[in-house]
Amino acid sequence: MRILFVAMSDSVHTARWIGQIADRGWDLHLFPSIDTDTAHAELGRVTVHPSFHGDRRGVGPGTRLRGVPLGSWAAAYFARKAFEVFRPEHRVAALSRLLLRLRPHVVHSLEFQRAGYLTLAAKDRLNGKFPTWIATNWGSDIYLFGRVPAHKERIARILAECDYYSCECQRDVDLARQLVLRGEVLPVIPNAGGFDLEQAAALRASGPTSKRRIIMLKGYQNWAGRALVGLRALERCADLLAGYQVVIHSASDDVRLAADLFAANTGVETVVLPPKTSHREVLAHYGKARVSIGLSIGDAISTSFLEALLMGSFPIQSFTSCANEWAEHGRDALLVPPEDPDEVEAALRLALTDDALVDQAAARNWQTATERLDRTHIQPKVVEMYERIAARSRTNRPT
Repeated sequence: MRILFVAMSDSVHTARWIGQIADRGWDLHLFPSIDTDTAHAELGRVTVHPSFHGDRRGVGPGTRLRGVPLGSWAAAYFARKAFEVFRPEHRVAALSRLLLRLRPHVVHSLEFQRAGYLTLAAKDRLNGKFPTWIATNWGSDIYLFGRVPAHKERIARILAECDYYSCECQRDVDLARQLVLRGEVLPVIPNAGGFDLEQAAALRASGPTSKRRIIMLKGYQNWAGRALVGLRALERCADLLAGYQVVIHSASDDVRLAADLFAANTGVETVVLPPKTSHREVLAHYGKARVSIGLSIGDAISTSFLEALLMGSFPIQSFTSCANEWAEHGRDALLVPPEDPDEVEAALRLALTDDALVDQAAARNWQTATERLDRTHIQPKVVEMYERIAARSRTNRPT
């Protein structure tokens, strides 16, 4: 089977999704939706097709690079930038040519605002000579951008043109249908695939969650992330944080600065994990945390929320995600407005003072994880999904 993914090659979510089928002996290709010759360290057994590539900096040994070799990372970088300026349509043309050359059984776009739009443009360019298309939405692709006039029409076109649609929230299935989805809906599972539950159990601290003295904060502060609201709520709860350590992962520069100020103002030990911290180490921190905070104005099922749920850390999560499809508010997690430090503070105070709440939630959330996050259950479903779609698509490949 030959599959062409259109996705961010440096994304851990891309790497983990493809990793579920990387050992099948299939012919896997990846066309970067953001033109780069960098591939995530976990990505392997796939051929990546940037426009230009250099000296394999940032590319693991299991990844093959195609495109124009320029010998150095710097030369490839400046060539890509020049093409972005002087030939802005070159990636659509390149994807179209690659589709005609590879003739994949399936093209699978991961994410809408880059990969989905790029795939849609290539389909328009090929005028009907197009393989079976799976379109997967990530995060806020429909929930947030579907309400923005500049995006709504293109999102609706993707949903009308794709053959299959996948996402990780029933909420997004309903929204897609409202936008005139025509394709078949695939099983609703996490976009990062499943987790190794044996590894997770080994990384969880022994004893009850109420005895843990770490608070995890997802450090995204951008168009969607609201980590600074979380820091503000933590500062208001400084009277409860004696003996606690605040650990921040995936922090942007402004969050790093705010974390330094938070530590100086409160005296609370604060650790900002380095950008290339391994997933195993991040999970280990979640496994030692009493509470985890993740805030954004739009998301699907946030991976950090699932990591908290898996590792026994009590989740405080913005209600703009679909965490309510996994946890009951006030029982298994606390779902809060992403931009209201008062509400986040109130939730944090409750989670820091109610031992029974966090201990009982940890037990129920582990049961949820065993039922819905075990990769040994999810991976076969993913393999079967591709096999079924490819079998149906053999008569629909471009000629």
